[in-house]
Amino acid sequence: MLIVETIARIRREHFIKGKTIKEIARDLKVSRNTVRKVLRSGKTLFEYERSIQPRPKLGRWAAELDELLAANAAKSAREQLTLIRIFEELRGRGYDGGYDAVRRYARRWSKERGQSTAAAYVPLSFAAGEAYQFDWSHEIVLLNGVTAIVKVAHVRLCHSRMLFVRAYPRETQEMVFDAHDRAFALFKGTCSRGIYDNMKTR
Repeated sequence: MLIVETIARIRREHFIKGKTIKEIARDLKVSRNTVRKVLRSGKTLFEYERSIQPRPKLGRWAAELDELLAANAAKSAREQLTLIRIFEELRGRGYDGGYDAVRRYARRWSKERGQSTAAAYVPLSFAAGEAYQFDWSHEIVLLNGVTAIVKVAHVRLCHSRMLFVRAYPRETQEMVFDAHDRAFALFKGTCSRGIYDNMKTR
């Protein structure tokens, strides 16, 4: 977009100072076509508006990009690829376009998908003392200068979101029982039911 000052300067340089179109274009770092357009017109504002964003490079790759985005969305949050990795995967298949086209397409794809799945969200609510959740996480810690992986037991009350966390060397039944005993002692009681997510404890 040309600002009013630049348009006025183009006209002044040409009509008052007598400079050529080539000289004006070089001095003001605009194209000669732009200088010509300003000189031939009485307008004080010039804008370039693209009515439709073309996708010349992405056009035939849209189906493959849809496939990659859908496969990525189906993965767990931890396993999902970044958009850069998806772009690199597409390039590996022969796509020679730019990242911006992929990014714009992915944003539009996510927005459309988000609108269609937003209605499927069901908020959970729990009464006080109704339920607790138990799960393990794996953490990397430094013990006596040695890097080690520990298992961390998480017990959370669903209503108040109060949390108990304790680290263990392994995931065994004894450690599950110990984590529950200590959590219920901290909570000063237990709940009507427990919620467990695909336990692999032996």
